[in-house]
Amino acid sequence: MTEPDGSLGDASVDEPPDRAAAVGDPVVRGDPDVTGSAAADAIGFDPDDEASLATAAETVRRFATQTVGAADNVVLLRGAAASAALVRGEGSYKAAAERAGDSVTVSFVRKWARVHDLPESVRRHVARGNIPPTAAKHVARVDGDARFALAWAVVDADLTVREVRRLASAINDGRDPEAALADHGVTPGRVTLDLPFETYRRLRVTASLEDRSPGEVVGEALAAYYTDQRRDRGRDGE
Repeated sequence: MTEPDGSLGDASVDEPPDRAAAVGDPVVRGDPDVTGSAAADAIGFDPDDEASLATAAETVRRFATQTVGAADNVVLLRGAAASAALVRGEGSYKAAAERAGDSVTVSFVRKWARVHDLPESVRRHVARGNIPPTAAKHVARVDGDARFALAWAVVDADLTVREVRRLASAINDGRDPEAALADHGVTPGRVTLDLPFETYRRLRVTASLEDRSPGEVVGEALAAYYTDQRRDRGRDGE
């Protein structure tokens, strides 16, 4: 069983902001390009298989009682995956917590199951250490595209966990994500790029001759690129 939330490349163009399908193979934790040697030890959890569900329950139980530091991102993601599998297998957060044991609370299971339900592109940054798991918990509190807004703000603007928590609360209270970020001095859409010099030179020349900013030229080119990708996927029946 594989995770159906897309992968890097063409499928990531329109990656859904929230996953709703069952957990399965450890796509992120099992990728050596992301987690290095830890990928060999990655395990998946199948909520439709009783033996796998039992393993998930034991994993959540250990996860809830051990002290895990910020450097243990892969361990945290494993616990999140086990939490999500247990919720799906048992049918509710309450039933999942009960099966995991007395040391596991409903809020604990809910919190980490939601982290696992973050889009793959976000979880890859968690695994790499670019988004602290403690920040990912607050990113997972919001819905839809706001998850991307918060996640990329952590990566690009180096937001603290406290800032992410405040932003998530503001968004859940009805504040527009872009406006909430602006309130905290973050410019949504601002990213620093390293380009090959020849590409950089041509970009600067084009922007100058057309009286536009480099960001406008890049934005237009990327919009066309993503439109072509969607069109190609349509022809392929994706």
